[in-house]
Amino acid sequence: MRYLPLNENDRAEMLAKVGVKSVDDLFVDVPKAAILDNLIDLPTHQSEAAVERYMNALQSKNISAGSAPFFCGAGAYKHHIPATVDHLIQRSEFLTAYTPYQPEVSQGTLQALFEFQTQVAMLTGMEVANASMYDGSTACAEAVVMATRVARGKKMKAILASGLHPHYSAATQTVAQYLGIELIQNPSEPGTDCEAIDQIDDQTACIVVQSPNVFGEIVDLEPFAKAAHAKGALLIAVFTEPVALGAIKSPGEQGADIVVGEGQSLGVGLNFGGPYVGLFACRQKLVRQMPGRVCGETIDANGDRGFVLTLSTREQHIRREKATSNICTNSGLCCLAFTIHMTLLGEAGLRQLAAVNHANACVLADKLSVIGGVELVNETFFNEFTLRLSKDADTVVEALAAKGILAGVPVSRLTGNQKDLLLVTATETVTDADINAYVDALAEVLS
Repeated sequence: MRYLPLNENDRAEMLAKVGVKSVDDLFVDVPKAAILDNLIDLPTHQSEAAVERYMNALQSKNISAGSAPFFCGAGAYKHHIPATVDHLIQRSEFLTAYTPYQPEVSQGTLQALFEFQTQVAMLTGMEVANASMYDGSTACAEAVVMATRVARGKKMKAILASGLHPHYSAATQTVAQYLGIELIQNPSEPGTDCEAIDQIDDQTACIVVQSPNVFGEIVDLEPFAKAAHAKGALLIAVFTEPVALGAIKSPGEQGADIVVGEGQSLGVGLNFGGPYVGLFACRQKLVRQMPGRVCGETIDANGDRGFVLTLSTREQHIRREKATSNICTNSGLCCLAFTIHMTLLGEAGLRQLAAVNHANACVLADKLSVIGGVELVNETFFNEFTLRLSKDADTVVEALAAKGILAGVPVSRLTGNQKDLLLVTATETVTDADINAYVDALAEVLS
């Protein structure tokens, strides 16, 4: 028997309740170009073997990150992940685990999350961290909402510096527009982050600054912190490359109140864009306004070390009106991978990894910047920098891809303009041969 829960009268009543005339009105925010008039033109069913052959043929058209010199970044980075990481996260007790709704039963899961929080707090220079978010962009949005909550709704303005990743800006805009938060979005331009300082006023709840920013520039956060605190606002520091924190002063040391970012670089592969793991840390005094869950260490009745869910997410319980976010879970498996990779590295290993990344990027930047038609935009960078080319960057990238080199990310893919700018990344996975091949190929294409 078919289950048809709604009739036409039910639908009409629901549409009237939400204030629209038809179901189509619910999709007015979707670009018309993305809406299909008819069903997708798919082939009829095929055998399993035929489908495998077809999919393999499609796959063969791709250039994988592991089969060609790879210089792409822009928020997702290729790093070497030790085999130990994949081996351990595939253990059944980890691989099948989900949000611990009866957390104290899951001592192993809680301990792993506790270690993760400790690592994130130390990495960011903050006093407390949560048990992860979905990814860096949603963590950024949640941080802005948290800042207005800290201000008790008296300040509803958030300033986004020009170097914030456009995807992070977009995610923040999606959330802010329905919460009455006024966003001041500065155009994405290299070297203009500091202009946002002059926009801070008495109505500002927070200013959001990324370092290294989307153009790869290392930004001094201390002037932003000083200006924000003078007006009673918070500084939210953002990063997309956690390995950079092995080389530069932590955001906490520079005066940040909330630190958010993407943890994908450590333990998590590129994976076609996800799933990734959002990192979120803050000052101790702000912890009760922090979204997500916090695991803590304690002593049980027998005096043995144990772990508990110190702060859980209110929205998964009955006090939803006091919810701090819409996050009711965490990226458990991804943050476990992060924790294992960080544990294998240790502090000395992370610093060494950061040094190798920076050295490779310096060599690449030096060699590329002497090519005719190439200008290095950055004055500072970690492992990613921006080039201004004499030709459109997307055309150059396509030409280099035809030569088997994944040359970077055109800035126009992120901002919609600045067609002559190209983001280039060099991690520890880049070899001298890769660099020389890139230099030769780019010189040929630009000539």
